[in-house]
Amino acid sequence: MTIPILKLHDTLLTSIQVELTDDDALEFQADVLDKIRTTEAEGLVIDITALEVVDSYLARILNDTATMAKLLGTETVICGMQPAVSLTLVEMGRQLIGVESALNLDQAMEKVEILLAERANGERGL
Repeated sequence: MTIPILKLHDTLLTSIQVELTDDDALEFQADVLDKIRTTEAEGLVIDITALEVVDSYLARILNDTATMAKLLGTETVICGMQPAVSLTLVEMGRQLIGVESALNLDQAMEKVEILLAERANGERGL
């Protein structure tokens, strides 16, 4: 399954609209990292609004993807997490460590712009 990854200025935008199998999640991760490499994107927004369940494996994949993107020089924001998903992740002891988050897509895009501006001004290290 291929999840669309769109480029908007210097930011990649992707929205996970369906539940992912473990293989789908790994394919998504590889696709995102390849798209970062080929587009040299500075920002990445992953919208998970449509997901009603995020298991520990998918949480790890999202966390690892954000970490890998950071190593490639890309700021990542995950947005749209449902309250039940955040509750489940906390109860499982699974946190998205070092990953920026936002309530919705508008806030995520704003947050990416702020992160990129901070980085450009030397306020945020890679």
